[in-house]
Amino acid sequence: MANATGVSVTGKLRRDAGIIGLLFASTSSIVGSGWLFGAFHASKIAGPLSIWSWIIGAFIIMLIALCFAELAALFPRSGALVHMSHASHGDGLGRIWSWMLFLAYVPIPAVEAEAIVTYANNYLPYFIQPGSQGLLTVAGFITCAALLGLMALLNLMTVRWLLNFNSTITWWKILVPAITIVALIGASTHWDVMHADPTGYKFSGVFTALPAAGIIFSYLGFRTAIDLGGESSNPNRNIPLAVIGSVLLAAVLYVLLQIAFLKALAPADLARGWANLNFTGQMGPFAGLAATLGLGWMATLLYIDAYISPGGTGLMYMTGGSRVLFAVGELDAGPRWLAKLNNNQVPWASVILMWLVGVIFLLPFPAWQQMVNYITSITVLTYGLGPVALLVMRRSLPNLKRPFHLKGAWLIAPFAFVCSNWVIYWTGYKTNTFLFILITVGFILYALHYHLVARKPARDFGWRHIAWLLPWFGGLWVLSLLGGIGGGKDLLGFGWEVVCVAVWSLIVLWLAVATALPKHETAEIMSRMEKTV
Repeated sequence: MANATGVSVTGKLRRDAGIIGLLFASTSSIVGSGWLFGAFHASKIAGPLSIWSWIIGAFIIMLIALCFAELAALFPRSGALVHMSHASHGDGLGRIWSWMLFLAYVPIPAVEAEAIVTYANNYLPYFIQPGSQGLLTVAGFITCAALLGLMALLNLMTVRWLLNFNSTITWWKILVPAITIVALIGASTHWDVMHADPTGYKFSGVFTALPAAGIIFSYLGFRTAIDLGGESSNPNRNIPLAVIGSVLLAAVLYVLLQIAFLKALAPADLARGWANLNFTGQMGPFAGLAATLGLGWMATLLYIDAYISPGGTGLMYMTGGSRVLFAVGELDAGPRWLAKLNNNQVPWASVILMWLVGVIFLLPFPAWQQMVNYITSITVLTYGLGPVALLVMRRSLPNLKRPFHLKGAWLIAPFAFVCSNWVIYWTGYKTNTFLFILITVGFILYALHYHLVARKPARDFGWRHIAWLLPWFGGLWVLSLLGGIGGGKDLLGFGWEVVCVAVWSLIVLWLAVATALPKHETAEIMSRMEKTV
């Protein structure tokens, strides 16, 4: 089959992904190398209250995941997040969201590849520049590029083989944290640490730890099952189960890991308070605890996992990112060649582009390293569309058959949107400033290309359907400036900032639904999308 430009697009995606494959795809994306450090960083910020940070984080993500579960069943296509934005607010928002999604996906495999060589550098000191705070040497760059290349090659296999390979890795990634939990609790003799240094942390730390300790970001991988929706054998059943199941599985694992970490601490570890909690060594805090408890075998197991877990997560993020690019090409929101498939019905051009741009993020420049850290935070922003799109679809197509029907959606969706904005706010003023500048630059470039280069009609740009983005992002930036997190002016106390963000979120949500596409246009887009399945 060829499109109007003559680019050949071969066949359709293979629908070989079953429920276990999708469940483990999301679980592998959630449980990455971050679990080795999440409990440690959360403890430094919130002390023993960090247990509640993981519970609240799981609750917030579950609210968002429930919104996406209904939407994913309506859009059983690979790269469904792109399709959702087109259906709710038109091509303009679709292109903006595609840009944000791509930025959220593409640095992750590079970050995970760097995590692998950073661990390896402890024994083979050839990959990291001495005294450079993690900058790669030439050997390190080549090694990371090769690791990304391996992830890309695996992604060129049939989706069934890819998910079977990932399932093997995921069993390991579940088993190792489970063994860690049992071993630490079983070996610990200190059960009074929960009451240590009660003045060394604040209640607000429960919430600021959500972004600062990487708690929210640890849960965000649930969307991989959505990204592979077009390759599922029974998407209407499998996607919601995989999305909800992966969040529940990860929540149990993370909460128990936090409890085990706290129980394994000795009074001496807290001699300087929670904020100064520290573990020296090459393999992270859990390995440090294992060493102090005489569990040398566990430290070895964790070191092996430090190679496997990042690789599995990077693999799945390359998969998800390539499917987002596939949807971009499929909907003509970008170059049509992004939708080209190989003989295994895999979008090979999108996979190659993920590899090429990922290699750019490996360049050993301090500015790039900092940018990677900020861009991974953009993921939270991309999830804010879920509750909005759910309410738009409920309003525009109330009688549409919904394979998964979320009860109480008119209450859950607004609360999920408020929660997602709380997390963005808690990320802090400096990070939000960078993110919104990045989005603004991308939008300006897109608008200039649309009007001046492509010379398309201004009436088709969809200004009225995307105007709500300005008060959303602009309002959050102003509130971040007034708040006291991450460089703000500290003019709002904790209680007031929570209320202000909630109120503003509800105003923005009303604007977003009010400026969505007319009902008949959404229906037409849904009809056109049926032809892409």
